Amino acid sequence: MKPIPKLSDYEYIFGPVPSRRLGISLGVDVMPPKTCTLNCVYCECGRTDRLTLKTDEYSPTQRICEELSDYLSTGPKLDYITFSGSGEPLLHSKIGEIIHFIKVQHPQYRVALLTNGTLCYQPRIQDQLSGVDLVKVSLDTVSEKEFVRLNRPHPGLELPAIIDGLISVRKVFQQQLWVEVFLVPGINDNAEGLDGLKKILRQINPDKVQVNTLDRPGAEDWVKPVDPAAVKEIAGYLSNAEPISRFDSKQSKALPVKDFKDRVLATIKRRPCTAEDISEMLDVPLDVVHQYFLGLIEDGEVAQMTLPRGTFYFKR
Repeated sequence: MKPIPKLSDYEYIFGPVPSRRLGISLGVDVMPPKTCTLNCVYCECGRTDRLTLKTDEYSPTQRICEELSDYLSTGPKLDYITFSGSGEPLLHSKIGEIIHFIKVQHPQYRVALLTNGTLCYQPRIQDQLSGVDLVKVSLDTVSEKEFVRLNRPHPGLELPAIIDGLISVRKVFQQQLWVEVFLVPGINDNAEGLDGLKKILRQINPDKVQVNTLDRPGAEDWVKPVDPAAVKEIAGYLSNAEPISRFDSKQSKALPVKDFKDRVLATIKRRPCTAEDISEMLDVPLDVVHQYFLGLIEDGEVAQMTLPRGTFYFKR
């Protein structure tokens, strides 16, 4: 079997990483940071630098396919190949071609797409979903006031059109469709707003609804997590939704731990992690991870931030 390449050899793929949603996931990041249709206050990638609705070939399609082919030729054990990362993947005008490439050249792998769902009202965007096994969209609120405060959208976006788009996707997309609701206290956790959201979720009729709250540093310091008991209660109210749980560390034993520094930096570049996250992810003793982070901080490669769940490390 071909040796597993170093993550530093790649620019557009990362991982595999353990995902709370999807198990062992190879990430594909087709967008430059931070290019998105929204500027959500809770985004773990930070504030949006380029707020846009323009679709374009933001990253070279051929190069992305070459990196995928090179890595997948090693036969890694994956639950999903997941389009996610530094921006809204459906802004990439040729994402459909990349998905088609995976399905033709590496059909043994399932493909997931994590999108904020804001562009799904466009038929040409819906066409890009062909070949995807799972689409996870976001819908945090059906209130225009809450949408503006929480998601800070591009001025060209209209919430009713976004909602209609998600309803229409369900009619044409026959694979798994999940909806994630991200709760921020004092904004979208009120009874009136949740009642309206519940009615729209029934119209969308997704296969799964997941409720999330702050787990890593967000774009704004004032964003706090909703109490776990309240998250569980709200999930029960929203069409039998489920809270997003921590990743089961027992699944992470399949991840290779060669090139430890390389894997750690590639992971925290895209999402901050605690030392416990890294320990579970790569099956490395926690004290070793702590010592490693001390060295990376001294070298100026890593910074840290303390939140209720612990100290998070992110790449400078």
